[in-house]
Amino acid sequence: MRILAIDIGTGTQDILLFDTATEVENCLQMIMPSPTVLVAQQIREATARGQDVLLSGTIMGGGPSSWAANDHLKAGHRVFATPSAAKSFNDDLAQVEKSGVKVVSEDAAARLSDARRIEMRDVDLSAIARSFASFGVNLEFDALAVAVFDHGNAPPDYSDRLFRFEFLAERLRAFNSPAAFAFMREHIPPRLTRMQAVADSVAAAHPERSGAKSKDDAPLLVMDTAPAAILGALEDDRVRAQRNAIIANVGNFHTLAFRFSDGAITGVFEHHTGELKPEQLENFFAQLAEGTLTHDAVFNSHGHGAVMLDARAQPLDYLAVVGPRRGLLARSRYRPYFAAPYGDMMLAGCFGLVRAYALLNPDAAGEIGRALDAAREIS
Repeated sequence: MRILAIDIGTGTQDILLFDTATEVENCLQMIMPSPTVLVAQQIREATARGQDVLLSGTIMGGGPSSWAANDHLKAGHRVFATPSAAKSFNDDLAQVEKSGVKVVSEDAAARLSDARRIEMRDVDLSAIARSFASFGVNLEFDALAVAVFDHGNAPPDYSDRLFRFEFLAERLRAFNSPAAFAFMREHIPPRLTRMQAVADSVAAAHPERSGAKSKDDAPLLVMDTAPAAILGALEDDRVRAQRNAIIANVGNFHTLAFRFSDGAITGVFEHHTGELKPEQLENFFAQLAEGTLTHDAVFNSHGHGAVMLDARAQPLDYLAVVGPRRGLLARSRYRPYFAAPYGDMMLAGCFGLVRAYALLNPDAAGEIGRALDAAREIS
């Protein structure tokens, strides 16, 4: 069985073609610029040439693309966006308009012949297939698994941070696992508009051009990025062996930490990585272990929030960390273990996606589990 796993972050998109017939170490992989970085590059090229920009397509990750659009406007050029593409910046289109971006209908966009057209989407199967094809590999897969960070479509005048964290807490109470944030295509919650946009854009792809199987042939799983990375960290045998631990993903934009007690998730917090100093992050870990971390302490420091599902204290004896900003903890007094599932930290999210697919699809679980277990170095 082949699973094309794509973990889409702010800086990179990490791609693994997992094949149960191949040793895990020999499965094909790529670490490439993230889609939002690629869009930002195109916008900056248009800025340098003095061109107006038209953003079309669908909801995707922001960050670099949003910054590039703002710089384009500051340079005195225009940015147009169709409604779906504009929601990459804010679900409230009135706020998008306030930023200077002109939201236009699809019909009006078709008449903007002088603007540089840039397509917004998180998953480009055609580009991935071309990359594989340049090395003589025909991209074929039995399932597709994609991780993206999704704030959700918050109601007007409601905090995006709070809206997201309430959903995190709700899911953990219902399904106590990082896999609580993984969904097959047909079960994506309506509030998760970025995940739904991934599903829609994959369905609209042309398999005859991408080399990939059609939507009818390939099931799709979508998952939130940080839980995918933490689920992937649990594929590291040194982490898996710990029944009591804090496991954190320190991403470029967001930090998410789960406290595990006797194998169950008993506490969680999420924050913006850019708002955190090493000492502050360590203090949050300490309070998470002690069971004293409050939602207000995290939210009022510009984070998303915290919840303790079991407030009984436990020693902070084991801290495992993944993520591109893990260097924040390089000198931590807690001596974190930098997890590297199957020897590759950058693929933690991809391995989390593969494990999540097995958990949500029992018919495939045995085959996937045997392939992963064959690569284990520690019994």
